[in-house]
Amino acid sequence: MEATENQEEIVTYRNEKLAGTVNWGTATVVGVFAGMLYGGSKEASASVSKDAEVMLKLGSTPDKREQYRLMRDAMEKRFVRVTRGSIIGGVRLGMFTAAFYGLQNLLAEKRGVIDVYNVVAAGSATASTFGLILPGSFRWRLRNAMLGSVLGATICFPLGWLHLKLVEKANGGKLSTTSEEAKSGIAAAVEKLEGNLKKRA
Repeated sequence: MEATENQEEIVTYRNEKLAGTVNWGTATVVGVFAGMLYGGSKEASASVSKDAEVMLKLGSTPDKREQYRLMRDAMEKRFVRVTRGSIIGGVRLGMFTAAFYGLQNLLAEKRGVIDVYNVVAAGSATASTFGLILPGSFRWRLRNAMLGSVLGATICFPLGWLHLKLVEKANGGKLSTTSEEAKSGIAAAVEKLEGNLKKRA
C-alpha cells in the first residue's frame, strides 16, 4: 500500500526549452554530415587531376598486369583521400556547429530571453575560438581570432534576425520568451483534443 502511495508522489520535472532554441544534438549531427559531404566532395573533385595522370601512365604501359596494378593503386589512394576528407570535414564542421549552438542555447537559458544578441555572441565567440586554434604564430592566431570575432558577429546578426522572424511566424506572430509559455506541438494537440472532448460531453 505504501509503495503505491510513494509512486504517486513522484513528480517528474521536465526542463522545457525556450521557444526558438535549436536542438543541440540534432544541429551537431547535421553539421557533421554536412561537413562529411563537403569534405568528401572537395577531395573527390581534387583527385580528378590525379586520375588524369594515371590515365596517361596507363596509355604508356603495354603490360596488362602493370595497368591493373596502376588502376588498383589509384583507386585505393582516391578512396583514402575521399574518406580522410570526409572525416576531417565532418569533425571540423561538427565541432563548430556543436560549439555555436551549445553557446547559443546556454546564453538563451542564462539570460532567459531569445534574441539576436545570443546568436551574435555565440557566432563571435565560436569564430574567434576557431581562429585561435588555426596553425601559425601567436600574432597570426590573435589576428585570426579578432577577424573571426568581427566576421562571426557580422554574419550572425542577419542570420539570427531571420531565424527569430521565422520562429515568430511559425508561432503565429508571437515569440514566447519564457519557458512557461513554451509548449511543444504534442502538448498543444493534447489540449485541443481535451477541449473537443469536453465540448461533446
